Amino acid sequence: MTFDQTAPGQDNSDPSLRRSLWHKLRKVAARIPFAEDLLAAYYCAFDRATPLQVKVTLIGALAYFVLPFDAIPDLLPVIGFTDDAAVLATAIKMVSNHMTPEHRSAARDALAKF
Repeated sequence: MTFDQTAPGQDNSDPSLRRSLWHKLRKVAARIPFAEDLLAAYYCAFDRATPLQVKVTLIGALAYFVLPFDAIPDLLPVIGFTDDAAVLATAIKMVSNHMTPEHRSAARDALAKF
């Protein structure tokens, strides 16, 4: 099964982060309530129109989600993704005015394919 990993206006930088994010998301999408926000952040981070400072903030949050080592191991049921959600929520709050309806729509479309 393949998933559309790009949306209109997306650049193709950092393919390793993209692969890692999609690999992990495929495995855990049903278990995380913030999957749509995560994907909207992904689409915003790789949108050519997004300012560099916003991209750096979002890519940092996405990388934290992808990294296997973090404050609370993701293998722990329920609480395993709380630190990931907190980092992502903070990043999104900081840059929410740059996340467009198109980013959110692309995220919903991608999740529908799961």
